Amino acid sequence: MRICIVAEHASTRFGGEAILPIHYFRLLRERGIEAWLVVHTRTREELVELFPAEMSRIRFVPDLRIHRVLYRLCRPLPRRLSEATLGLLNQLITQYCQRTIVRALVHAEGIEIVHQPIPVSPRFPSALYGLGVPVVIGPLNGGMEYPAAFRHSEPWISRAAVAVAKLFVDLANTAIPGKKQAEVVLVANERTRKALPPGLRGKVIDLVENGIDAEMWRSTDSYGDNKSRRFVFLGRLVDWKRIDIVIRALAQVPSAELEIIGDGPMSGPCSALARELGVQERVFFAGWVPQQECPARLQSALALVLPSIYECGGAVVLEAMAMGKPVIASRWGGPADYLNETCGILINPDSEAAMVKGFAEAMERLIDSPGLARAMGNAGRQRALRDFDWRTKIDFVLEIYRSLVPEENVTIEAQEEEASAVAVSEHS
Repeated sequence: MRICIVAEHASTRFGGEAILPIHYFRLLRERGIEAWLVVHTRTREELVELFPAEMSRIRFVPDLRIHRVLYRLCRPLPRRLSEATLGLLNQLITQYCQRTIVRALVHAEGIEIVHQPIPVSPRFPSALYGLGVPVVIGPLNGGMEYPAAFRHSEPWISRAAVAVAKLFVDLANTAIPGKKQAEVVLVANERTRKALPPGLRGKVIDLVENGIDAEMWRSTDSYGDNKSRRFVFLGRLVDWKRIDIVIRALAQVPSAELEIIGDGPMSGPCSALARELGVQERVFFAGWVPQQECPARLQSALALVLPSIYECGGAVVLEAMAMGKPVIASRWGGPADYLNETCGILINPDSEAAMVKGFAEAMERLIDSPGLARAMGNAGRQRALRDFDWRTKIDFVLEIYRSLVPEENVTIEAQEEEASAVAVSEHS
């Protein structure tokens, strides 16, 4: 098969969904699949480092002046407001540029399937249509709102803009019909399925958005000797992650420590809050840390904490599970999809005070019960490897690809694979 992965970004540094195209491209190439990647040029430097031998297979959308102007205009806006307005326009410009590139690849390289894994929003229109080959979109993950108790924390102008955007979502997906014309749309959960635009032509198939690289996120099984009382937050420091909640909880647990790995606009306010509460000596701001160094940080911790109130996915939860670490998280969105009582403690987002109290009690519980922490960690690792391993996930995706390729092509491919295996065997 000849597959083209198309994405706005492909990066291990940007956080969030930007890492998903990296996994698809990497694993397809590891399997010997003829694959190409089409992304914006802003991640070129990192991709050269990650895939030095694959650069002939990566195509870049140039950084146009309109991209830079829209990006600057977006920066001061609240996140959801920028995503629903200028950010949406910026990504659509990129997608139309990609559409031209992909059409050329279909003609020049014989691309058989185009896969657009991001953006993961079910409402965001896709400009990848009319390419002459099947299109797969997703897994999508969204259809979320803030918990009722926290909706006041989002600026009113942001809430209004999102509400207006939802009124036009069907019109946008009719005018830009990539999702409606896609052969397959993958969705992470039922709430995302319900948020899809009406009138989709293709199959809608369930597949979790995130996964874990079992080779990178690997426990050393040293938990029995781990007497750490340090909790770790790993992610972007943005308002909806509500890192302030776990800092306030820390103030109620004198024996606990907190390491915050990541950077973002909430770094300053969180540091100020730690000083205000007198816990600055127990809160460690590590800043941005390369992904390959994060497993060791997690390994030395007691547990991961994620007090986010708007987390559609939450790959870091799966990574902590794979490391054999329990997770304390909000019972909302992605973490609630991944965790159960055997491997984590979920805190209801009923109010800020309730969440602070819940996180404090959960932290004390794990500190006081190392056997419970170990049992949760072991259960989480088993669950992560069984249900969320990227290699298992890519097997499922390959079956979807094969179902879209003409049967005679699949037969020829299978014959070639068999012949190659026989040749290797005879040589051995």
